[in-house]
Amino acid sequence: MSSPEPVIVHIDGASRGNPGPSGVGAVFTGANGSPALELSKYLGETTNNVAEYLALLYALQEAQARGFTSVHVRTDSELLAKQLHGEYRVRDATLRLLHDFARQVMRAFARCTIEHVPREQNTAADRLATAAVEGRFTAAVTTREVGGTEG
Repeated sequence: MSSPEPVIVHIDGASRGNPGPSGVGAVFTGANGSPALELSKYLGETTNNVAEYLALLYALQEAQARGFTSVHVRTDSELLAKQLHGEYRVRDATLRLLHDFARQVMRAFARCTIEHVPREQNTAADRLATAAVEGRFTAAVTTREVGGTEG
């Protein structure tokens, strides 16, 4: 799926309780606009905001591993997007660590952007994050190529 074109990645973190059992989901969109790769992971007990940051980090790691140099991330977490844009301060110590690490990883790309989208535009990533929580997937990141795409 590697391409010099920007890849669009929808991400989501989910938590049943805050903190509670948590998971992440990400959907990489292929050149034709349809899902090309899905990623999910069960995280264990954590907060929703930590899960959102970890969704971003796992997605960026996968993008790097697949050779992408330009990534456009779409998230329904207003907090995540506004903290990474510098519009909101990061007060929580754990989120500060994840925020700083995310900024460092983002700089490894020639271009990396974050966009806040309405929840209705992020249903596929939400489905994967929820499935990770409900299914308690293994500790490994689960990725699945989605058939019939070029990219």
